[in-house]
Amino acid sequence: MAIRTAGKLFKDLIRQRVISTPIGPSRHCSYAATSAPKIPHSSKKGRRLLTGATIGLVIAGGAYVSTVDEATFCCCSWLGSKGGKLETSSTSSPSNDEAKHGGKAGPGILGVNLGKNKSSEDAAADYVQGVHTLSQYADYLVINVSSPNTPGLRMLQGRKQLKDLVKRVQAARDEMQWGEEGPPPLLVAIALRLDGLIISNTTISRPDPVDKNPVSAEAGGLSGKPLFDLSTNILKEMYMLTRGKIPLIGCGGISSGEDAYKKIRSGATLVQLYTAFAYGGPALIPRIKAELAECLERDGFKSIHEAVGADCR
Repeated sequence: MAIRTAGKLFKDLIRQRVISTPIGPSRHCSYAATSAPKIPHSSKKGRRLLTGATIGLVIAGGAYVSTVDEATFCCCSWLGSKGGKLETSSTSSPSNDEAKHGGKAGPGILGVNLGKNKSSEDAAADYVQGVHTLSQYADYLVINVSSPNTPGLRMLQGRKQLKDLVKRVQAARDEMQWGEEGPPPLLVAIALRLDGLIISNTTISRPDPVDKNPVSAEAGGLSGKPLFDLSTNILKEMYMLTRGKIPLIGCGGISSGEDAYKKIRSGATLVQLYTAFAYGGPALIPRIKAELAECLERDGFKSIHEAVGADCR
């Protein structure tokens, strides 16, 4: 959710009871409802990241137009949300029990980012369809209501609209039959009865030095390095408001292991990046991990879990 809107909702909603469902291993699942497509009986090995005890990196995809010079390292999302489709292996159909798991070659964490299509009149129906189609592949689901360029999307950030949307998405998830490990957790910027929060991916403001750039007047959600301080301060505030009781994903301006470490110390149990990956490529990830390990050793932490929220205590 864009920072300007998130800040307004924090104190209004977070003081209400936030219920976090237990987070266990990956899921076996099938459909109970006859109106929904069949879900393969399948599972992925390994534990979910959102236990708070294990940490990793998520590469968040999207449609972005970059605006960069030597002083400004950022991306500005101009295009808005686009429609997508589920890909399966060439030898199987979406209903086949051997459906390909999102093209994954091995173990790891896969978050599914749910959003509305640009031209949809019933936004919630798009999110529900996303749950029906993709939740069996997900370690967690994200209810994305943050794009400033998708018509009508940010109207879903209103308190009533967001609560109604969350209820429909939860109902779609819960109508499916899951194994004893339970369904994938749901995450959104601010809402009741969710399993985690994402803090916070873009801003429609133009902080220094972006405000001095000729492109600063262009529309779009700003991400990247200029967002780092704003998003980290909000992450820290949210960690203190929730008292560390629910997982927080920290994002916004991460481009180094030191950046990831600061997010973790501010309360993140998971960090997410996109802009730096667009410029640094796949080699950025092992570098961030190595730098993060150095930060932990330097400050005497035996694990990442020990560092979560260290700057908020």
